[in-house]
Amino acid sequence: MTARELKKRLIHKIGQSENDDLLEEMYRLIANEEADISVYELSEEQIKAVEEGQLQYKNGEFLTEEQADKNIDEWLGK
Repeated sequence: MTARELKKRLIHKIGQSENDDLLEEMYRLIANEEADISVYELSEEQIKAVEEGQLQYKNGEFLTEEQADKNIDEWLGK
């Protein structure tokens, strides 16, 4: 489907819709695309923390969800 065809279909659907919540959400999505969104920049400390986490993951130094849940239950005395 071309962009032109998609636009026509969207305009048609929007014109038929009486769902205020849906229309507001569609507008929010379109407005977000137009918004001036700046790129979040990490500090050196944050970059190092991310790199450390990636290295730990690569080396298998992480917990599965099951292991983490078990640890939390132990810490909470359950």
